[in-house]
Amino acid sequence: MTAAKLKVAVLYDVWGEEDAAPSAPRRSRRRKRDKPDHEEIFEALEKLGHEPFYQLLDGRNASLCALAKMEADVIFNLTESYAGDDTKDMQIAGFLDLLGTPYTGAGPHALYLAQDKALAKKMFAFHGIKTPFFATSYRGRLDHAHDIEFPLIVKPVSEDGSIGIEADSVVGSIKELMERIHYIHDKFDSPALIEEYIEGREIYASILGNEDPAVLPLVELDLSKLPEGTPRIASTEVKWEKETESYRVTKSAPVEDLPEATAKRLEETALAAYRTLKLRDYGRIDMRLTKRNEIYVLEANPNPWLASGAEFAMAAKKAGRSYCDLIAEIVALVQARR
Repeated sequence: MTAAKLKVAVLYDVWGEEDAAPSAPRRSRRRKRDKPDHEEIFEALEKLGHEPFYQLLDGRNASLCALAKMEADVIFNLTESYAGDDTKDMQIAGFLDLLGTPYTGAGPHALYLAQDKALAKKMFAFHGIKTPFFATSYRGRLDHAHDIEFPLIVKPVSEDGSIGIEADSVVGSIKELMERIHYIHDKFDSPALIEEYIEGREIYASILGNEDPAVLPLVELDLSKLPEGTPRIASTEVKWEKETESYRVTKSAPVEDLPEATAKRLEETALAAYRTLKLRDYGRIDMRLTKRNEIYVLEANPNPWLASGAEFAMAAKKAGRSYCDLIAEIVALVQARR
């Protein structure tokens, strides 16, 4: 039980055919076998002695009005989009700031910085954080370019959750590059981020805290068993498409075989990236560790997925925290900012 009983609004978004029941999944790309994280968080909050209730954003003005009128001590913000538009999560956070009710996770500034991957990479470079060289292109206009060499990986500049990242995203020729850029422009109407492909281990650092953030035990997405000829990347097939072989043969687990010095460098790099983008409460930094022990930050994830089977909760469990402990700590971090 917690010392103070709070009314906690569990805020999540749905759209389209999903916008009916409070228990409907908020992510269209959620693994179908997983329980929605908002339900797990609701249950954890109840076990902690709070009074949780669901608050839904369905892309209609009426749901914004309902959010403005609801009464809560804390908002557990699980939104990722508004009416299915992933670029509007920062506007939701801005709206919550105007309401004045404390909410979990990143503010609008951090969400903006993390979502624009090209901008985030420029900030990493300024702060001495190694990240793959890159270029950005949109319909014939080159917005930024390092000297980059094949192989390259091409993805939307602002999508998350591996959206737009597929086996064909890794290209080794001008022809393949042009085709993939065209695909990104046509499919997402987004600038293409053209990035040097870094071969290496996919390491995730989950971070919890604000003034003195802590890096939880590192987790690795093991891509070594992907089918022959498949690029070692966290594609949509790997992350979400359970009917594919790529999904079936990949898994995440705490890293057990890293030298202490290497693990410490990974943790320090992740903390630097977390602070650079002004992440808050909790976040995840995705990195690549090469055979030469070079560390590259691929991207930062504010408000990462909190399902009990996801990497963040996995890292918290390895650190000795139960799922309820994790949720309680996130709520306490919000309370400490008041």
